[in-house]
Amino acid sequence: MVRIIDLSKSFGSNEILRGVNLDVRRGQVSCILGRSGSGKSTMLRCINHLEKPSSGAVVVEGEVIGYKLKHGRLHELKAKEIARQRAKTGMVFQAFNTFPHLTVLENLIEAPVRVLGRKPEEVRGEALAMLDLVGLKDRAATYPGRLSGGQQQRVAIARALVMKPSVMLFDEPTSALDPELVGEVLEVMKDLAATGMTMIVVTHEIGFARSVADEVVFMSGGTVAEIGPPSQVIDDPQVESTRQFLRSMSERSTAPVR
Repeated sequence: MVRIIDLSKSFGSNEILRGVNLDVRRGQVSCILGRSGSGKSTMLRCINHLEKPSSGAVVVEGEVIGYKLKHGRLHELKAKEIARQRAKTGMVFQAFNTFPHLTVLENLIEAPVRVLGRKPEEVRGEALAMLDLVGLKDRAATYPGRLSGGQQQRVAIARALVMKPSVMLFDEPTSALDPELVGEVLEVMKDLAATGMTMIVVTHEIGFARSVADEVVFMSGGTVAEIGPPSQVIDDPQVESTRQFLRSMSERSTAPVR
């Protein structure tokens, strides 16, 4: 489904990604772990070309994202063509990014109409079905400002799903939530994984990664330091940087509240 090939990304002299290679199968849930600054979010943003790779390539369903292969060379696509490709990937960010002036239902209908050129009336039923999936069908006429953070993040997930993506990308979707709201978003993500949706999830939720991921990727210094099933990477890490990270996460979760 997704193939990342020798991906590098620099901002000026600051090299964020250094030759990352990763394959994600159809229906697979891959959880990306790592310290802040390890390149996790940048890699995710390169998958849908929100960030342009410095070198290397990202291939989704056999199509190089952001480029077209012609006469043995890659040529950058125009913005409209990149937007078409980007529709293959649904992305949920740390911030909810809901449109405050639109109702919940209107938030979901906006992208299929503007990006895909569909009619609002034909999208409405699908949008309501997605709200039902995330447990918010009864809030369709509500404005986002009247929802909790967890509810707004569930709206963001439904909004991504209504575009019928091939793969869902999650960039630490619970990091901006109060602790008591994290569970409701993770439950929606677990339910989504159970449907067979291909998911790439940047997260610090170790318990979620252990219970849901088919594969866990630990990133360090802009590279993939360790990769494997949760039973290996989380429960029996082979790399010292992975062990140190997991120890620090364990200490943080058990630290007393001051």
